[in-house]
Amino acid sequence: MFSYPDPRTTDPRGHRLQRIFEIIPGSLAWFTLLGMFFFSFWLPVWVAVFIIAFDIYWLYRTLYISTYSIVAFRKMQCHKEIDWMRACRKMSDPENFFKETEEDIRQSKRNFSKKRWKFFSTEKKSAKKKLCAARDLKKEIREILKRDRSKFLGWEDIYHVVMLPTANEGPEIIEPAIQSVADSDYPNEKFIILLATEEREDEKKREHKINYLKNKFGKTFFDFLVTVHKVAPGEMKAKASNTTFAGKVLKKYLEEKNIPLERVILSNFDCDTCVHPQYFAALTLKYTTEPRRLNFAYQPIPMYHNNIWDTNAFVRIIVTGSSFWHMVEAMRPEHMVTFSSHSEAFKTIVDVDYWPVNVISEDSVIFWKCYTFFDGDYEVKPIYLPVSLDAVLANTYWKTIVNQYRQKRRWAYGIENFPLLARAFWGNKKIRPMKKARHLFTMLEGHWSWATNSFIIALLGWLPVIIGGPEFNRSVLAHNLPYMTRYLMNAALVGLIVSMFLSLILLPPRPKKYSRKKYIYMFLQWFLVPIAAPFLGAAPAVDSQTRILLGKYFGEFWVTEKMRKE
Repeated sequence: MFSYPDPRTTDPRGHRLQRIFEIIPGSLAWFTLLGMFFFSFWLPVWVAVFIIAFDIYWLYRTLYISTYSIVAFRKMQCHKEIDWMRACRKMSDPENFFKETEEDIRQSKRNFSKKRWKFFSTEKKSAKKKLCAARDLKKEIREILKRDRSKFLGWEDIYHVVMLPTANEGPEIIEPAIQSVADSDYPNEKFIILLATEEREDEKKREHKINYLKNKFGKTFFDFLVTVHKVAPGEMKAKASNTTFAGKVLKKYLEEKNIPLERVILSNFDCDTCVHPQYFAALTLKYTTEPRRLNFAYQPIPMYHNNIWDTNAFVRIIVTGSSFWHMVEAMRPEHMVTFSSHSEAFKTIVDVDYWPVNVISEDSVIFWKCYTFFDGDYEVKPIYLPVSLDAVLANTYWKTIVNQYRQKRRWAYGIENFPLLARAFWGNKKIRPMKKARHLFTMLEGHWSWATNSFIIALLGWLPVIIGGPEFNRSVLAHNLPYMTRYLMNAALVGLIVSMFLSLILLPPRPKKYSRKKYIYMFLQWFLVPIAAPFLGAAPAVDSQTRILLGKYFGEFWVTEKMRKE
């Protein structure tokens, strides 16, 4: 059976390697942050050069993210217009469907050229989206036609299992998620809902939740399964151990029903995930027309919109930034790793022996486990459709901010994958060394940037001038450093402006309980970025990396408190 490195191994050599690789991320972060202070005093010229180089890098990164955010937004809007369920049905004859799509494009162009649209008219925007959707669909079909059709599956043969792990969330949080599955443009009889609960939850609350949801949705789908996970010796109180337990129960169920595992797509969703109506149809099309379907994970774009109007400004900045980052990642699939809510072939999950039961970050660790199982021949297929999740919200303003910090810290704890992946690569000779180095460097650089960039920009950029000494301050470099930094950072503000307007466009409809003045607050909140980015973005990453550096590991998965305002 395939095995993945154990983070708590008792093997002396394995433990030694684990600790060496655990020390690297936190050491790099602290060397950067402390080094800025000490080297500003000892070598202010070199630090000033570093700051200028960093400012240029930050300008490039800002323009890069802004550009890809806009491209991803346009692509997502186009994919919303595609009738993916119709595409599934038409794929029995892809050549004819390709011709039909070409005719749709020609007809759309003729209609577009005949009419004189007003520049900002709704009709013109709608027509453009439909034309864009037809063109994207044509590209999709063209790629499908290149593949071996003898290995395609019929969409009617596919079952979707939607697994919703839950610890202490009430039925009012989970109900909208299941309702979104019921409302999707895909036959309900092809869905199995798997509610994965925890034994440690208060029994009365758990039973109430199960009974309420089963009574409402029990007859809506092919089946509605419930598991109750009890933490076993050697397991953590974590989402991964719960999903592994539920996955093993699901395997037995499918075998009893004589449903082949390869024909089952498992969507491991956060229990508050509300899917786009077309998501499962788009997922089915990509899965059934991919001969190497077991070698892919399938990732929608997470958007924290369920309660975005209700939470506070600091949280909105953080979660909107996360949404933008996932939009950017979707435009470069070679760098993508599964996050939060995603889908895989259930057979692949079984083949890799489910999720590790003693890690925190179950969403990304399953990708790396599959990646090493397939010797590097595994990747993410992005699905350019949104899924909506809850932003952090608590009973008080301050508690909401504290919970946001804790959630970010848990996300940043994903750097625990670095030592595990390094050890997995260490023993795998089939993956090319350059691929190993690229993935390890990308992970390390991403978490280093997460922990340091905001502090460098907000707090450390002026240190050589302040503590560099009189000799440095008399130099031309010291005189020009503030001006160069100001100009480069002002140029980078284009990214903030793009984020401001894109965040307003992406907002879900305004609840009636809020007046139009709320839009003003939604716009002005972006002036809090210099405060929010270091203390709710970078600080949690430093916190997590320091814990792993010192061996002060998290003992259990911190479950984000979820609530909705009526």
